Amino acid sequence: MGIIKSRNIDSKECLKLQFISINQHFIMSPIIIEKITTGQILELQSISRQTFSETFSDFNSAADMDKYLEESFHIDRLKNELENPESLFFFAIYDGKKAGYLKLNSGASQTELQDNNALEIERIYVLKEYLGKKIGQALYDKAFAIAKEKAVKYLWLGVWEENHRALAFYRKNGFTAFGQHIFTLGKDEQTDLMMRLEF
Repeated sequence: MGIIKSRNIDSKECLKLQFISINQHFIMSPIIIEKITTGQILELQSISRQTFSETFSDFNSAADMDKYLEESFHIDRLKNELENPESLFFFAIYDGKKAGYLKLNSGASQTELQDNNALEIERIYVLKEYLGKKIGQALYDKAFAIAKEKAVKYLWLGVWEENHRALAFYRKNGFTAFGQHIFTLGKDEQTDLMMRLEF
């Protein structure tokens, strides 16, 4: 039976290996974009309600928020949306944890316009604890790639006029406003800017 001898490592080499290990950790921890299935509907419901609440609860009454969260993210409604072939949902996975999600609509599933030459970004939401980690950009990049695959002429979306973080994000990515519409949250009517990126 052979004897396996351990290799002696001096302190400097040990520090070097630790440094390599730390850098490999960052390299090996990308943001993964994963298509959502009906089997993940409870996780989708949870992250949908949490991200919407984190984003808008400070600006709306508890009653309006409760009504919207119950109706818009009800299991039956999410199931219908997931089973709609013209809608796509994706999770963003960061260090093995679900950190955000994306919803896209094409054709008749678009909330407005219903233009076959367009793709709607209905939702990009990121959990508050993961803001600033480029997760929203990764989700947007996925939307952009799908728009290119579908060979549509433009991407579009609606964003609340007071959501300055989101407005800055989309402007940075080349979107411009082309109109507005009313978004009803509970009993409150709010104005969304409609934005578009043409290819």
